[in-house]
Amino acid sequence: MDNSYTLHTLPNGLRVAYSRSGGNVAYCGVAVNAGSRDEPDGYHGLAHFVEHTIFKGTRRRRAWHILNRMELVGGELNAYTTKEETLVYSVFPSGNMERAAELISDLIQNSVFPAKEIEKEKEVVAEEIRSYRDTPSESIYDDFEDMMFKGGELGHNILGTEECLSRIDTDVCMNYLKNLYVPSNMVLFAVGSIPDDKMFRLAERYFSSMHHSEVRKPRAGVIPSPPFSVVSNIGSHQAHTLTGAATFGMHDERKYALLLLNNILGGPGMNSTLNVAIRERRGYAYTVESSVTLFSDCGLFAIYFGSDERHVKRCLKLVDNEIDRIASGGMRDAALAAAKKQFVGQLLVGSENPESHALSLGKGILNFGKVSSVEEIAGRIRAVTADDLRAAAQMIANRSTLTFL
Repeated sequence: MDNSYTLHTLPNGLRVAYSRSGGNVAYCGVAVNAGSRDEPDGYHGLAHFVEHTIFKGTRRRRAWHILNRMELVGGELNAYTTKEETLVYSVFPSGNMERAAELISDLIQNSVFPAKEIEKEKEVVAEEIRSYRDTPSESIYDDFEDMMFKGGELGHNILGTEECLSRIDTDVCMNYLKNLYVPSNMVLFAVGSIPDDKMFRLAERYFSSMHHSEVRKPRAGVIPSPPFSVVSNIGSHQAHTLTGAATFGMHDERKYALLLLNNILGGPGMNSTLNVAIRERRGYAYTVESSVTLFSDCGLFAIYFGSDERHVKRCLKLVDNEIDRIASGGMRDAALAAAKKQFVGQLLVGSENPESHALSLGKGILNFGKVSSVEEIAGRIRAVTADDLRAAAQMIANRSTLTFL
């Protein structure tokens, strides 16, 4: 995968990142520095709802025409929302870049959020909320974050609640789009086969008319809750447990040690230490995994396992043992070298995913002003020392825990 790209800034401040590719598939979209963290009080779920309804009509197109615009050439329209960003993008056969750029510009500049469509979509999202609550292995993550960041901007889930959903109308959606989908708060990204200068001319043609001023308020600082241990009886057949701790954010250089630690403890490899200790050796759980979520100013390290209720305490003890082992003594040189080699190998394999490459282009410019190559990230991972890894383990030693029974 070619990680090279060209960055161009329009007079209105919109950054345009373009990567030239000779493939048969192209990508075009916008990455917006706005997510559930940026919603007004009382409107939790608004960012996700706008992401849904932005496709429901513009001043030029009805919903049916929007959906068919890319599908008629074999392409797709996609979008997703996180706590700090929203991506709206299309994947399509090469040769259709202008069609995609024009459609994306229409969506973010001219969406009208028809009242009739909003009411229909409320039912769709409400069903999504109910379905999510029926999946405790997923909903436990949101409940845990709600407790970890209680009272703050990060302390509510992305889908919101049915009560908040009922308050959303056309004006609320329009104001959210107007205030946050602005040039200084977005990146237009694309991967395709057309020359760079043609891509930038398309950007100027369809996006240069955006002249909204940025009115978003600064994000409030994060104060994690003191450590807690909570058991919630939800009547599930299996016990679901999440244990974790708040960390630094995405701009902290210590993140490479934390990412390596995550891969060692509960990464995708079957040889992760927690999978071996909990599942392979003892059969206490079918699923055990860890994750790192890095926000702009903080982060969260979490370990999840699903087990029989009688094994919960034993599993937590094994988690403690594995983390304490690294926090107290670090790792032997040979084991650390092997862990780095495995993680770098996973990065190289993952870098061959073209859609991931396209999305990383937009998110990299949005969050860091640049896109780090796989080689650069691999170099940072290789530079992690045993002391760095020990410090990362010590940071997550004092954890909070939530269990669904």
